[in-house]
Amino acid sequence: MKLFTILYDKVMRWARHPHASWYLVGLSFAESSFFPVPPDVMLAPMSMARPQRAWRLALLTTLASVAGGALGYLIGRLAFDAITPFLHDGGYWDAYQQARSWFEAWGFWAIFVAGFSPIPYKVFTITAGVVSMPFLPFVIASFIGRGARFLLVALLMAWGGEAMEQHLRRWVDWIGWLTLLAVVIIVAVARY
Repeated sequence: MKLFTILYDKVMRWARHPHASWYLVGLSFAESSFFPVPPDVMLAPMSMARPQRAWRLALLTTLASVAGGALGYLIGRLAFDAITPFLHDGGYWDAYQQARSWFEAWGFWAIFVAGFSPIPYKVFTITAGVVSMPFLPFVIASFIGRGARFLLVALLMAWGGEAMEQHLRRWVDWIGWLTLLAVVIIVAVARY
């Protein structure tokens, strides 16, 4: 069954859409404060589909992510009590606690490292507001951390370009099914 090939082809078509950059900006902004899907899922195929625009796409993603991070900061600073139930219900409470401990241990560097950590970035932006991290260092660390991550993703995909696109398309079903199998095994082991 070529389920993942069909999805891959759709994603690559969407990556070439004339308004794809605007969708990337919206996703990047939303992910930094409240949305669960990381912008890498759009940035990677867009950079692969249009390698000559990879730098621009990485910069757009970074700027939108930092702007969304500022919203997350304000949410943490002004409305933390209102969102606490969502952190619990959405399964983010443990990540929030981890982010707090990172801020206590590393301060400024916590937000910088957050750009590369598996803990969702929005948790760090909200936590930065909760712990009243100074805003300018927050923005600088966010720009450097997120920028480095998105630039790395964009340039790696652009470097692979059309050759990587075709190679990935050939193996995407195997990769997809093996990933799905790995997730099922991990969930089963974690439950039992």
